[in-house]
Amino acid sequence: MALSLPSPTLRKLPPFISLSESNSFPLFNRTPLRPPSCPLPILSNSNFSSSSDALLYVCRCGSEAGDLRLSDFDDHESPHHLPDNLPDTWHVLGLGQAMVDFSGMVDDEFLDRLGLEKGTRKVVNHEERGRILRAMDGCSYKAAAGGSLSNTLVALARLGAQPIGGPSLNVAMAGSVGSDPLGGFYRSKLRRANVNFLSAPVKDGTTGTVIVLTTPDAQRTMLAYQGTSSRVNYDSCLASLMSKTSILVVEGYLFEFPDTIRTIAMACEEARKCGALVAITASDVSCIERHYDDFWDIMANYADIIFANSDEARTLCHFSSKESPISATRYLSHFVPFVSVTDGPRGSYIGVKGESVYIPPNPCVAVDTCGAGDAYASGILYGLSLGVSDSRSIGTLASKVASVVVAQQGTRLGVEDAAKLAESFVFHCQSKELC
Repeated sequence: MALSLPSPTLRKLPPFISLSESNSFPLFNRTPLRPPSCPLPILSNSNFSSSSDALLYVCRCGSEAGDLRLSDFDDHESPHHLPDNLPDTWHVLGLGQAMVDFSGMVDDEFLDRLGLEKGTRKVVNHEERGRILRAMDGCSYKAAAGGSLSNTLVALARLGAQPIGGPSLNVAMAGSVGSDPLGGFYRSKLRRANVNFLSAPVKDGTTGTVIVLTTPDAQRTMLAYQGTSSRVNYDSCLASLMSKTSILVVEGYLFEFPDTIRTIAMACEEARKCGALVAITASDVSCIERHYDDFWDIMANYADIIFANSDEARTLCHFSSKESPISATRYLSHFVPFVSVTDGPRGSYIGVKGESVYIPPNPCVAVDTCGAGDAYASGILYGLSLGVSDSRSIGTLASKVASVVVAQQGTRLGVEDAAKLAESFVFHCQSKELC
C-alpha cells in the first residue's frame, strides 16, 4: 500500500505546474515565498590565477596543446540558452561543491609513471594537479561541471524543462568557484543545462577540479583538488536566496569542511524560517562517519528530506551491515518526514512516519552505475515539485530515471529521455488522480 506524505502545520510546497484547474496539490504547509532583499551578484570571468589554469585555457581554445581539448558542450546539453532575466523564485536551489571534472582514458603505464595507485581517490595540491594535467597533454578527455549535486540538478531541470500546462521548473545552484576560466566554464556548463549558478566568483580563487583517470579494466583513479570549493561563505545574498526558494538541497560532501558546516546550519535555519523545505544528501559513508554529530544536528533540526543509499542509511543509524535497508529507512523516518534510501539493483525504499514502501527496480541493462543515486534524487525532487503526495508514484518515477542513466555511459540524464519520462509521469498522475 502506498504511503502518503504528512502535512505538518505551517509548511506548504507550492507546485510549479498545475495538472488541473481545481488542484493546488499541497504537500507541506509553508509560508509564502518573499522577494529577495539583496540583488543577485553579477557573474563575470576574470584573469588566470595560476599557470596550470592558463594551460587549461590554451587547451580549451584548441591551440598549442596537441590533441588535448576541452569542450563547452557534451552529448546531452539542452539546445537552447536560458533567458538573461533570472526568475523571481527558485523551485529547487542546491548548495554544494562546485568542481570541474576531467575524465580521460589512460593505461597502467601512465599511472605508474606518475606514481598513482590505481582505483584510489586522492586529494592533491595545486602543483600536483598541474603536473598531472600537463602529463595528459596528448590524451583525449572530457570536461564537465561535475559533482553529485550538479548531476541531480541538471536531471531535475531537464525533467521540468517543458511541463504540460505550466511554466518550466526553475533550478539553481550556489557554491564556490574561482574567478579563473574554469569557474566561468563551470557556470556556463550549468547554464546551458538550464541550471543557474548564482554565487559570485571568488576573487583570485582557483576552481576545484576532480581528475578521473579510467584504465582499460574500467577502474577509476580520482584526484581531487578542492580549491575554493571547500569554502562556502554565508552572506546576505545567499540568505536572500532562501526567501525565494521552495526546496533547498544541501550536498553532504560540504560537511567535510568545518567552516562550511556553519554555512549549512545558517542556510538551513533561514530556509526553514522562510518556509522552504530542506533536503540533505548523505553523499558518502566515510564523510558521515567523520562528521556524524554534524549530520544529525542538521537532520534533527532542519531536514525535511534525506537522500541516502543503503550503506549511508545504516551508517546514519549506527546499524551493522547485516541490518536491512528497510530497518534503516523506518528508523530515519521517525526523525525526518521523507526518507529516500536506494539499494542498487535490489530497488529502493521511501520512508514516512516510521513506515516504508518498497520500490522495485526498473528493469535495464546496466552500462555505467555512476550517478544512479543522483538521478534517483532528481526523480524524487521532480515529484515533490509537482506536489505529488503518493510516495509510491514518486519512487517509481525516481527508479525509472535512475534506470535510464544506468543504461548509458555517463552520469547525466539526456534531454530527450527526460522529456519522455516527465510526460509519462504527468499522464500517470492525471489518469490515476494521484496528484
